[in-house]
Amino acid sequence: MKRAAKTLAAMRAHPLDWRIEDLEAVARAFGINSRRPGGSHVYFTHPRVAEGVSVPARRPIKPPYVRAFVRLVDRVRQG
Repeated sequence: MKRAAKTLAAMRAHPLDWRIEDLEAVARAFGINSRRPGGSHVYFTHPRVAEGVSVPARRPIKPPYVRAFVRLVDRVRQG
């Protein structure tokens, strides 16, 4: 969890040039579900949050997608 929190802080400070594997690792640490339904996107969802986030799996991931993912994690952490 400590590593995931550090990675999340780094994503918040510098949302450029992250890989989908980094987002998936943070998602696992915070209990967020990720799925790849066979397309070019990865979907992140959590039962307590109404809206999920769709992120393109190509790299590098653009900053707006990283920011949306960080907002999702923040909503999950707030409970």
